[in-house]
Amino acid sequence: MAATPIAVITGASSGIGAATARQLAAAGYRVVLTARRKDRIEALAAELTEAGHQATAYTLDVTDRAAVDEFATAFRSLAVLVNNAGGALGADPVATGDPADWRQMYETNVIGTLNITQALLPALTASGDGTVVILSSTAGLSTYEGGGGYVAAKHGEHVLAETLRLEIVGTPVRVIEVAPGMVKTEEFATTRFRGDTEKAAKVYAGVDAPLSADDVADTITWAVTRPSHVNIDLLVVRPRAQASNSKVHRTP
Repeated sequence: MAATPIAVITGASSGIGAATARQLAAAGYRVVLTARRKDRIEALAAELTEAGHQATAYTLDVTDRAAVDEFATAFRSLAVLVNNAGGALGADPVATGDPADWRQMYETNVIGTLNITQALLPALTASGDGTVVILSSTAGLSTYEGGGGYVAAKHGEHVLAETLRLEIVGTPVRVIEVAPGMVKTEEFATTRFRGDTEKAAKVYAGVDAPLSADDVADTITWAVTRPSHVNIDLLVVRPRAQASNSKVHRTP
């Protein structure tokens, strides 16, 4: 009897990460939930176990390379890695942006993705059928005002995905990039504006049905569950109301 395939999801404590964990678990994967917030991922693991799925929580900061390397020792073989940990801070113009915010976004979105991908690539390769998912953003494909630091970080993550795919072609590992546009989750915009819920609400004001975390998780799960020879290099997913990063239809 074949072993249950394992999927590691970073940033699984909320939003897209948690939704992806639920959907991959339902698709038959044993999910390993990683995030810094121990209580959140343990609660999610308990929820999934109660529902009859296989789930494990592991507290992890992907920017801590030593911790990531220790985590990776648990895996001889791994089917899927979903690089979801990341996020945005601030919406200041380049002229006045805080370098500390830029540095933190780069460390989380780019270096964190690099750390966990490097550490788990041997196990993904050893599986004979591995998949790396990099959750970037439409911010990684085009710019918008007030998003310089986040855009720069997501461009870095996009290039990481493209380069990795070139470098490992011929190995049994796919590299899939999913780039969402406007997604309304419980924390993304609030974190970006440092807890200012009024500013966060304005991001989605008047927009008819922005994407949900489940929409993006469904997209990730679909891409991961394609036949092994099918690679979804880049999948851009936006709500119907959004034509680009700067063109969004809003109802007055």
